[in-house]
Amino acid sequence: MSAMTLPELAKKMGDIDFAMLMTRTEGGEIAGRPMSNNKDVAYDGDSFYFTQEESRMVGDIVREARVALSFQGNKGLLGKPGIMIAVEGRAELIRDKEQFKKHWVPDLERWFEKGVDTPGLVLIKVHATRIHYWDGEDEGEIVT
Repeated sequence: MSAMTLPELAKKMGDIDFAMLMTRTEGGEIAGRPMSNNKDVAYDGDSFYFTQEESRMVGDIVREARVALSFQGNKGLLGKPGIMIAVEGRAELIRDKEQFKKHWVPDLERWFEKGVDTPGLVLIKVHATRIHYWDGEDEGEIVT
């Protein structure tokens, strides 16, 4: 096992925009959906994603804040797989416009036409508690 630090992992995550966000459903199943972190990838153990209040994902998080994220980087050298990262964490639902502004990028208006004033807008903050990564033959774990 490697001893990669969180800043070293963050540097490798710099080009990864999309993650799969997994929640536990009302029936106990695991549901996943792709989420963009809006190129907000100066990773310090927290990830941020926008969604709508009425989404199933928000209901899942209200019932159970423990979530998982899965990231996969681009291909590595000589066509080898890029870095793969599994994050276990706790989700927090944020409904504060000032916090929205800190993580907003203009591309989001494609889905949220009124920007940070979109009715029902919610920001999901996922704080990592455990991160496991595989980077070629190197793998490791970071507990935050």
